[in-house]
Amino acid sequence: MRTAKPPLFLAPMAGVTDLAYRLLASECGADFTVTEFTAASGLTRRNTNSWLKVESDPRENPFIPQIFGGDIEEMVTTVKLLQDRADIIDLNFGCPAPKVCRNDAGAALLRDPDRVVKMVRACIEATDVPITVKMRLGTGSGPNTALEICQRIEAEGVERICVHGRTLKQRYSGDSDWSQIRDIVQSVEIPVIANGDVVNAKTAAECLEKTGAAGLMIGRGAIGRPTIFHEIKRDLGWSEDKPPWGIDDPAVARHWCWERYVELSSELYCDYHNKNLKRHAVSFTKGLPGASAMRVELHSIHDQQKLGQRVSEYLEELASLGAVA
Repeated sequence: MRTAKPPLFLAPMAGVTDLAYRLLASECGADFTVTEFTAASGLTRRNTNSWLKVESDPRENPFIPQIFGGDIEEMVTTVKLLQDRADIIDLNFGCPAPKVCRNDAGAALLRDPDRVVKMVRACIEATDVPITVKMRLGTGSGPNTALEICQRIEAEGVERICVHGRTLKQRYSGDSDWSQIRDIVQSVEIPVIANGDVVNAKTAAECLEKTGAAGLMIGRGAIGRPTIFHEIKRDLGWSEDKPPWGIDDPAVARHWCWERYVELSSELYCDYHNKNLKRHAVSFTKGLPGASAMRVELHSIHDQQKLGQRVSEYLEELASLGAVA
């Protein structure tokens, strides 16, 4: 029987979970947020764009950067570089992107459990900062290796594991296999966080029931919809807190979230340049009345302040009509 409400995590997503979006998700009810996954090679070579991905803010607590790489020594060096700023460091063994897997990083490492364990051991030995892991079920070629790896890295001292219930080969197709996540939950003592196909309170409750997981990580379900964290907690009776947008109205919530994201972007990014702003604008307006025409218009707007204002006007108009479901 649960004595505490399972925590909700915002999944690390390239081009999505920038600092402004992580802070917004926290304000909307996310208990934990994780940076965009960042290449160890970029961090060790002092690449400016890589280091921008692991910027934080005092309001982000705990701060969890996620790193990936195929070279153990490079990963260890990166852990040492991050340890003074990170509260937790997460290692990525789940990314299915071809450009990552071609370098024997991300989910491609799951084909070699010994190498994964060796990398995890080396990173844990290099720092006192807690190390966590995010992974998939396996590569999809041959038997899934996740259960074996989870048992072995628990013995090495990993503090928490998040499992996406798909294989590398599946990428984001098919259904997340919650039964295999349950097998892992039952095989280890450390917290296991379930990831995959949680899009609302109903699927959140089903995933927790079927996996027995200690918490949930939400990725695609939170793109353009950071309100999902508040909605799950509200609908499952986990929280009676009023939302920061005042009333539980989807249109009002969408408009408030966009304006808050723009406000945070303006505050955090020098000269107002946020490389993800247009991508978020598309996500925030996807599926809404007139969204297709709106996206065409957005592509012609190159000034970020004007783009932010135009999306805000569009969402405000829809809110006044109650046109957001």
